[in-house]
Amino acid sequence: MELTARAPRRLFARFPWGALLLTCAIAGLGVWNLASASRTVQVNLWMSQLLWLAGGLAAVLLLALVDYRHFRSLAFPLYVGVLGLLVFVARYGRTVMGARRWLDLGPLHIQPSELAKLAVLVVLARHFDEHPPPKGGNRLRQLLVPFALTLVPAVLVLKQPDLGTALIVAAVGLTLCVFAGIRTPTLAILAAIGVAGAAGAWQHGLKGYQKKRIETFLDPDGDALGAGYHANQSMIAVGSGRLAGKGWGKGTQTQLSFLPEQHTDFIFSVWAEEHGFVWCTLLVLLYLTLIVWALWVAGAARDRFGSYLAAGVAGLVFWHVFINIGMVTGLLPVVGVTLPLMSYGGSSLLTVLLAVGLVLNVQMRRVG
Repeated sequence: MELTARAPRRLFARFPWGALLLTCAIAGLGVWNLASASRTVQVNLWMSQLLWLAGGLAAVLLLALVDYRHFRSLAFPLYVGVLGLLVFVARYGRTVMGARRWLDLGPLHIQPSELAKLAVLVVLARHFDEHPPPKGGNRLRQLLVPFALTLVPAVLVLKQPDLGTALIVAAVGLTLCVFAGIRTPTLAILAAIGVAGAAGAWQHGLKGYQKKRIETFLDPDGDALGAGYHANQSMIAVGSGRLAGKGWGKGTQTQLSFLPEQHTDFIFSVWAEEHGFVWCTLLVLLYLTLIVWALWVAGAARDRFGSYLAAGVAGLVFWHVFINIGMVTGLLPVVGVTLPLMSYGGSSLLTVLLAVGLVLNVQMRRVG
């Protein structure tokens, strides 16, 4: 992989330090919040997260040295490689709580499904760059290849089973399809296909506990101590934070371990309980700023490939935030989606940092 011809000093003069600082601010709040969420756990999860953050930021700076256009030629090898990892983990991966999602690499545990998000993003950016939509937008037949490129990894992830990550992979693909342009009649057809697909997934794709979570969402009091326990405890935590919160380390739902998965999927519930509505609003505004920045870069990029990359990252962050906050506040079913830069998990954190790094890269090279 060739480095850019520009001197690093001149290149980094264009580096969007403000966007990187914004990303670090969210991740820093995440480490601070995680230190409270994991006080009842023997392992210092926040320290592990801090090490992943440091490694991820180093990777972002190295990524900045490589022109993002080189990744265009690597899109399909990256995609095929990730598919290979997903097949490999299905056979030889480590099983935790009934899900086979992780590869053990000595002291590191890698989750290939996280890489699938980036693989789909990059390969679709290349596809739409090579096949620009006709006037009026793409028809259904012109979306068959993008759908196939999205569906294959999404199904492999769903089989692990990991419904939340499969939904994010599908959402990233759909975001890029919409960004590329779709005819209005085609959108109606896609909506009908989506309904049929959801019905098919309900009958043949979802596990029993996943169906139970959706049923509990429709009837929250139907199984409050069973499938609805996670959602109910989360809503209690969020509501008890009120306006200003109970203070760091003082959330009763968190510190008494009533809140399940409080360091991963329900990390926002910890934040809401201990810091209240005011700081929740600030956190959402930070995410919104990050998403708007990525969309601005998409509009200002020097080429279509860079534009699609930035738009895909905006969609990746948006869907993570939207689904996670929706499920912990009871507005959406619990499907197991992390909050980017806040939830514990090295693979998740690294994936989001690399995604942000791609947008930084596109902005640095939007002229010249």
